[in-house]
Amino acid sequence: MSFGPPASIYTESAQSADKIRTRRRRRLLGGAAAVVAAAALVIGAVALWPASGDDPKNAAAEVKQASDEVRETHERTPSSPEGELSVQHNEEKLTSDTRYGPGLWATEKLAVRGVATRLEGYKIAPGYDETAWSLELDGHICATSRDMTADHRTAVVIQPPHSGASAGKGVCDEVVLVDLDTGKKLWQRKMPAADFAYVTNTNLALTKGVVAIAWGHGSVAYDMASGRKLWNTSTGAECQDQGYAGGRALLALVKCGQSGDATYRVQKLDARTGKPRWTYQVSKGVQGVYLPSADPPVLAVEAGDIDVTDLITLDGANGHRAATISMSGYEPLCGSVGLAGPYFGVLDKCPGLVVGQDRLYVMSKESTEIDQPADRIVAFDVEKGTTAGKFEGRPFQNVVPLRADGDDLVLYRRSIDTVQPAAVVAWNSRTDKETPYLLFHLPEDDEGALSDPERTQIAYEHGHVFFARREMERDDKEAKSPVLSVLGVGPAGLKH
Repeated sequence: MSFGPPASIYTESAQSADKIRTRRRRRLLGGAAAVVAAAALVIGAVALWPASGDDPKNAAAEVKQASDEVRETHERTPSSPEGELSVQHNEEKLTSDTRYGPGLWATEKLAVRGVATRLEGYKIAPGYDETAWSLELDGHICATSRDMTADHRTAVVIQPPHSGASAGKGVCDEVVLVDLDTGKKLWQRKMPAADFAYVTNTNLALTKGVVAIAWGHGSVAYDMASGRKLWNTSTGAECQDQGYAGGRALLALVKCGQSGDATYRVQKLDARTGKPRWTYQVSKGVQGVYLPSADPPVLAVEAGDIDVTDLITLDGANGHRAATISMSGYEPLCGSVGLAGPYFGVLDKCPGLVVGQDRLYVMSKESTEIDQPADRIVAFDVEKGTTAGKFEGRPFQNVVPLRADGDDLVLYRRSIDTVQPAAVVAWNSRTDKETPYLLFHLPEDDEGALSDPERTQIAYEHGHVFFARREMERDDKEAKSPVLSVLGVGPAGLKH
């Protein structure tokens, strides 16, 4: 069986992509769309919640982590939720082709994102746009990790130019480790026997001291400190690693066979050796599997459908099934997420789903009723699979889960007009308590796209929320106008 290269995504029209993608979460706002929103970022409506000081539970000391562990942070409740613009960067000189922006990370001082063939760090400071550093890579970004280390390092896979037989085939066979504080390239390695690693099938994950990459026809892991190869799998084996989920553990998705006869298993690996510690065999007939979390282990499966039908939670100690949760009525958004194909590594990324230590939170499908909440986020007990609370959106104001923080879920709720702002909220499913973190308005022309997790990467870190477009395309009527790339909001009056 031959495996030809996919069409290059870097020359594909975004208009063409729009025709074949499914906009599952977009809808018209009807009469609400006639309300005039702020033309620029406007702050207000702080009185919708009472002012709150530091919450003792969130004022606890940060978890002490080794520098090479995947970063875990905890948020403090701000003294006031009033927000202000802290990052805004526009892409200049766009061509008529789509410019892709894979990857979004945030530290205390910088927002970092990938754009085409480079990584850029933007200073978090109100009032102006400042690029702290820009790192030109040796090719287009093919895959990113959702994580960084405690000392702010991450890795990307790139597509360098090739000569000879590999020329023009779009092979993604080099991995780069980068310091996100400085933009310095720490090491770069050529992946072994990666002739069939493409932007459509390459997945990348980080765990303590290890960078692991798989592309369905081979895999490799590197020591994070030195770039030394730790292990790799044979390209001729019947069963191949499709990709990994990282963080506190390393979870592998293994596929055996091809097409309709394929079967899957999930393995927890010893990250330094690649040897499995336990194996969970996925039922036959499943069409696809995603790994939204390695610890606790959570699988999102497509059982007889092209969409995720169920979540399966496993016991992290032995891999035994703990619970199965039906996704009927829910939108975990695993898979292509608004793009025309599974680009940049999708195996561990489900922007409609967040997994905490003993709760998982999933976004519901949208309601079409004008007087009903636009959607809701439902919490489930990871071990039992039972519902454990729900957070309702508001009419025309969708809610999106962003990250777990201890017992809290940090979520985003979109705005609707100049009166009802967008919000970042911490919600405790045990007590049903809501704590406002930020209140703000997004620019009117960009609000719809920025609030859609299929079109925009949304992240909350260190008291700031960041929005980074997955694709950027110029307006042909104003071809020379810059296009918004990334926007951040932080607490008003905070000294940076």
